[in-house]
Amino acid sequence: MSPLYPADRPERAEAPPLWCYLTEPTRAVVDYGRMAGARPVLDGAPRGDGHPVLVLPGLLASDRSTAPLRRFLRGLDYHVRGWRLGLNIGPTRGILTGMRQLLQEIAERHGEPVSLIGWSLGGIYARELARERPELVRGVITLGSPYRLTQPRETHAHRVFALLSPLHAPDDELPPPEHTRPGLSVPATSVYSRSDGIVHWRTCVEDPGPRRENVGVVSSHLGYGHNAAVLWLIADRLAQDAGRWRPFVPPPALSHLYLDDPPTRDARPA
Repeated sequence: MSPLYPADRPERAEAPPLWCYLTEPTRAVVDYGRMAGARPVLDGAPRGDGHPVLVLPGLLASDRSTAPLRRFLRGLDYHVRGWRLGLNIGPTRGILTGMRQLLQEIAERHGEPVSLIGWSLGGIYARELARERPELVRGVITLGSPYRLTQPRETHAHRVFALLSPLHAPDDELPPPEHTRPGLSVPATSVYSRSDGIVHWRTCVEDPGPRRENVGVVSSHLGYGHNAAVLWLIADRLAQDAGRWRPFVPPPALSHLYLDDPPTRDARPA
């Protein structure tokens, strides 16, 4: 059994509802439309210090999928990079090595730590990079990333992942399950949606703790990268001063797009 799916699961495994899965493409289009409608609000999104940002795509996605997000962040004057490793087919040795080299290259070029944004599987990569090289990482934002996955049936993507597994690095070269390890040492924001049709939302959140939080949004899985609420949240998180962290507070104009879900959101500043 892959280390992604340990036998000692902490709670009952279940997949997202079928209706969520079947309506993913349609709801992703709706998310895009909401982004266009929210443009006047997004134009006033918080701006930060223009530090470097690396965006990692999800399974079977490439930099094309993150183009709207990266374009939005460039408009806020951040130095944004896609991963430039082609299609994300899972943790191959080439992809693992390529991401490590890219993170170091960006940090050295700009002379400061890099913010990591990972969509779905890309968020799992981002968290592992932050564990390996915390001195190079300013913070991590994950978008529907099932890093607490413990059983294949918690995601509708497990069959595709299994088909690609012969290309992946051996199990003994992959990290141990996330839920068996302590939280990250860098600030971390986990974005999830209860209507995510690809991965169960419980796999995308972690226990509350210092400098980490879970923020629920109204979004499809395929729409995280162009969802108005997600874009604002990312801008807000990136705009925080280095070394200072505060919990996210939704803007009034977009508050209806966030979930009021105290059990899964940390409200304690560092």
